[in-house]
Amino acid sequence: MKSQDVETRIKAIMERCRDLHEDVDLQAVKDWKAATGGRAVGSLPIYVPDEILHAVGILPVGLIGGGDRVDVIRGDAYFQSYICRLPRSMVELGLSQRLSALDGVLFPAICDVIRNLSGIWTMLFPDQFVRFVDFPQNFDMEIGGAFYRGELQRLADDMASLAGKPLTDEALNEAISLYDINRDLVRRLHEIRQEVPEQVSTYEAYLLQRAGHMLPVTEHNQLLAEYLDLATSRQTTPIDNARILIVGAFCEQPPLPLIRSLELAGCFIVEDDMLMGNRLLGSVGTGDDPLTRLTRAYLSPQRPCSSVYDEEGLRMTNLVERARRLRADGVLFASPSFCDPALLDRPIYQKALEEAGIPFTMLKYAENTRQLSAIREQVGTFAESIRLWGDAPALPAA
Repeated sequence: MKSQDVETRIKAIMERCRDLHEDVDLQAVKDWKAATGGRAVGSLPIYVPDEILHAVGILPVGLIGGGDRVDVIRGDAYFQSYICRLPRSMVELGLSQRLSALDGVLFPAICDVIRNLSGIWTMLFPDQFVRFVDFPQNFDMEIGGAFYRGELQRLADDMASLAGKPLTDEALNEAISLYDINRDLVRRLHEIRQEVPEQVSTYEAYLLQRAGHMLPVTEHNQLLAEYLDLATSRQTTPIDNARILIVGAFCEQPPLPLIRSLELAGCFIVEDDMLMGNRLLGSVGTGDDPLTRLTRAYLSPQRPCSSVYDEEGLRMTNLVERARRLRADGVLFASPSFCDPALLDRPIYQKALEEAGIPFTMLKYAENTRQLSAIREQVGTFAESIRLWGDAPALPAA
């Protein structure tokens, strides 16, 4: 395929992904329900086992607030001012009927704010199915594993009841295989970004992953596979940008203009923790009882995250090792304002980076951040100092 044709097709894929990203009314979900007669269940970040929903014919829908496309008015009345914007944005979406396509919402145990949001949601929408999904803090298969296996069984029973369809091992194994393919494709997407960042921008990678929050997994797999074929055939020119690792953006997501601003400031974002989801898991694989395999996969996460209990305190060492393995020139702590898990972890991360001699800087954002000039200037200065001198001091937060 000619270079121009490659870029034309990539542009078309990105336009579709951008439309899904902007679809705060969940029109794509409504269209899927009208075509299939199925049910749709939303879930808050970071992770729920979508395989269980897919296995009973429910469309999993990732919910990450309204971003910079929704003005929060009524949502502010339900939460104090010193928490992140995500729960207020979610309440606004619910009260404005933008989430009417959903038959239920799952609230995974991320932090106290999301735990409280599940209670508020039950109060505001008593006719909608609501489920709080808990996770273990003991990673022994016989202890935490037994607890989590029970949680998955209860979730499976609830989803089967909601769908009016029994959950079979055959259907769950098939779903696991599809999501394993999805994890492999997403992993390959990030590997290319790390190896040849000129071929896959963070902007494109992010939109591709966001599309998976609205599409059936089979359709998302096809989209990813096509993009990867096109991206690897791109004609690119090496660019002398700083290789940056982003930490802290695992729950409330940065607005797209912020992601673009970071790249325009002279950064190749070679890895991040945005849209973690199934990236927390490796391959679930085949074998014994599928719920047990899902349990085992969660207890062996691919990398520590501030929202996942770190029993052995390996997060700091892991961050340093990742930065070195990725040949990162520096680390950017990009966290939502008032995100307790991310901001409480930041000091110990900073200490580890200082001891390892790895430059870092930090900023805070909200999902509707519009004032980007100061952030771009700060990150641009950080990237330029790395390129010029091979090192950079820690800079104050924006």
